Amino acid sequence: MWIERWDPEDEKFWKEEGGERVARRNLAFSVLSEHIGFSVWSLWSVMVLFMGPEYGIDPAGKFFLVSMATLVGAVVRVPYTFAVARFGGRNWTVIAASLLLLPTVAAFLVMEPGTSYTTFMVCALLTGVGGGNFASSMTNINSFFPLREKGWALGLNAGGGNIGVPVVQLVGLAVIGASGGPRVVLGIYIPLILVSVLCAARYMDSISSVRNDTGAVRAAVRDAHTWIMAFLYVGTFGSFIGYSFAFGLVLQTQFGRTPLEAAQLTFIGPLLGSLIRPVGGRLADRHGGARITLGNFVGMGAATGVVVVASVRESLPLFVGAFIALFVLTGLGNGSTYKMIPGIFQAKAERKGLVGEEAAAYGRRLSGASMGLIGAVGALGGLGINLALRQSFQTVGSGTGAFVAFLGFYGVCSVLTWAVYLRGKAVRRTAAGADADVKSQLSYAEV
Repeated sequence: MWIERWDPEDEKFWKEEGGERVARRNLAFSVLSEHIGFSVWSLWSVMVLFMGPEYGIDPAGKFFLVSMATLVGAVVRVPYTFAVARFGGRNWTVIAASLLLLPTVAAFLVMEPGTSYTTFMVCALLTGVGGGNFASSMTNINSFFPLREKGWALGLNAGGGNIGVPVVQLVGLAVIGASGGPRVVLGIYIPLILVSVLCAARYMDSISSVRNDTGAVRAAVRDAHTWIMAFLYVGTFGSFIGYSFAFGLVLQTQFGRTPLEAAQLTFIGPLLGSLIRPVGGRLADRHGGARITLGNFVGMGAATGVVVVASVRESLPLFVGAFIALFVLTGLGNGSTYKMIPGIFQAKAERKGLVGEEAAAYGRRLSGASMGLIGAVGALGGLGINLALRQSFQTVGSGTGAFVAFLGFYGVCSVLTWAVYLRGKAVRRTAAGADADVKSQLSYAEV
C-alpha cells in the first residue's frame, strides 16, 4: 500500500504507467471517508431539530452547541494536515474514519431529555473530529494529481465530502417524517463509518515521498498569500459550513417553522452548494481562480442583500430562495479558491527560475503545507457565523443584524481579491494551462 515512485506531472507515468488510475481510485475512497466525516461533523445541525421544549435548551444554547462543533472541526484541521505525511494517506484515513465512532456512539448513549447541557456540549465537541477529515483528505489528494487537474480533483474531493452535510440532514428529515427519534439517525451512521474504515484499509495507498517539511510549513506561514487565501476561504467555506449548521435553527427561531418544516428546507442549500463545488474548480482551471472568486463574492454580496430584505420583511419564500442562491455561490467559491492555492505556489516556483518537476515539487510542498492552515482558518468562519447569529437573536430577536455584517464582509473579500490578484496589469493571459490570474499577479503581491 506504499507507493515509492510518484510523478503525476510526467505524462507517460500518468497516462501509460497507471498513475491516473491509482489517483482516481484513491480519490473515490477519499471522497467516501470525507463524506462520512462531514456528516458526523454536522450531526448537531440535525440533533437540535429533535430537541423540543422537553430538553430545556433555548435557541441561543442550540446555536452555541453547533458553534462548538464548528470550532473543534476547525482547530483539528491543522494536526490532521500533518498526519498524512506522518502516518501515510491510507493509514491516516483509516485512523480518522475510526475516530468518527467516538461522537456517534457517545451521542447515541445520551441523546434523550434530561441529559445535562454539559453532556450535550461534550458530544458536540467530539463531532469536531469529522471536520478534520477534510484537511487530511485534501492534503492527501493534492499529492496524487498533477497541477493541470488539481482544480477538478480537489473540487470533486471536497464537493463529495461537503455533500455529507445535506445527506445527514436528509436522513434527519426522513427520520422526523417517520416519527423516529434522534438515535435512529445515529444508528444509521455507525455501520456506515465502519464501511468507510474497511474501504480505506482495502483500497487506498500512501505515497512514501510525502513528508512533513517543517521548512515548507515555516515558508507557508511567512507567505502573505497563505493568510490572504485563508481570509477568502473564511468567506466561502466558512459561509458554507456556518450556514449549513445554522439554517434550520434560523427557520425555526425566526420564521416559526416546525422541526419537520425546517428539515424539509434545510438540506437543499448545502446539497446544491456541494454539487456545484467541482464546477467552481473546473471553471477556475479554465478561466483563472481569481476571476471566478471575485465574481463569486460579488454574487454572494448581492444574495446576502436579498436575505437582509427578506429578513426585515419576514418573507419566508424570498428568504429561502436567496439563501439557496447563497449556498450555491459558496460552493462555487470553495472550488475556485482551493484551485488558486497550488497555482499560487507553482507560479512562485517559476518566478524563482524553477522548471518542470522541480517547480512542481516546490509547489506541492508549499501548497500542501498551506492547505491545512487555510482550511482551519476558513472553517472558523462557520464559528463566526453561528456566534453572530446567536448574538443577533439575543439582541434584536432576528438574524438581520448578523446578515448585514456578513454583507459587509463579502464586500471586503471582493475588494481584497481584486486588489491582490486582478488589479492593473495582473489581468493578462499567460502560458496555456497555467492559472493566468495567479501567475501574473505576483509582481503586485509577492513577499
